[in-house]
Amino acid sequence: MLLDKGADVNAQGGECGNALQAASSRGHEKIVQMLLDKGANVNAQGGRYGNALQAASWNGHEKIVQMLLDKGADVNAQGGEYGNALQAASWNGHEKIIQMLLDKGADVNAQGGEYGNALQAASSRGHEKIVQMLLDKGADVNAQGGECGNALHAASYGGHEKIVQMLLDKGADVNAQGGHFGNALQAALSRGHEKIIQMLLDKGADVNAQGGRYGNALQAASWNGHEKIVQMLLDKGADVNAQGGECCSTKEPT
Repeated sequence: MLLDKGADVNAQGGECGNALQAASSRGHEKIVQMLLDKGANVNAQGGRYGNALQAASWNGHEKIVQMLLDKGADVNAQGGEYGNALQAASWNGHEKIIQMLLDKGADVNAQGGEYGNALQAASSRGHEKIVQMLLDKGADVNAQGGECGNALHAASYGGHEKIVQMLLDKGADVNAQGGHFGNALQAALSRGHEKIIQMLLDKGADVNAQGGRYGNALQAASWNGHEKIVQMLLDKGADVNAQGGECCSTKEPT
């Protein structure tokens, strides 16, 4: 009815940016087809998801993803909360959509969005199969960016032991710096993931590395009350007098 009354199919504005992105995000296949038939711009930018393809990918609407790709959607278009369609699908674990995007030439190492890249997004959520898919396609295991800094930090923070091992086996730098926690060891310490901490230490994680919110590993463990982990770190030679971070010392601020 709106289209018959002359509604602009490409009008911009609102949370979803345009009608095509709104319909794609909610999985309304018939409406997506109507809009495309009326000349909707498949690559229009704007809104929360940046474009219709990212919206459909994040929400797992496989048929709509295919419809958009068939209409020439740019598989590597940047923008929106998740940076690109591949990162959006990776965060939510939509394996089939990821395969569709990769088959269409999605850049496995594209940067941008909240998680920096698709590998970090999948690692943060514990999607083991997707992590493997991305690694098999050449994902850079040490790519930097996003809130967590890199994939190893994200997996360590989330407590995803198998993914941590997969990343380490692929050559992830155990001492890479970046992100909210500074390094993977601090990320794991912040949540008390003892097994991951041991894995990182066994791979040569620097127990006295500086940086991140807590300044160093010993402060992170002390601040979070992890007595057993504090002992592990001391046994590994943690400097009890090291300074830095928002805590400034291993004693809880008063």
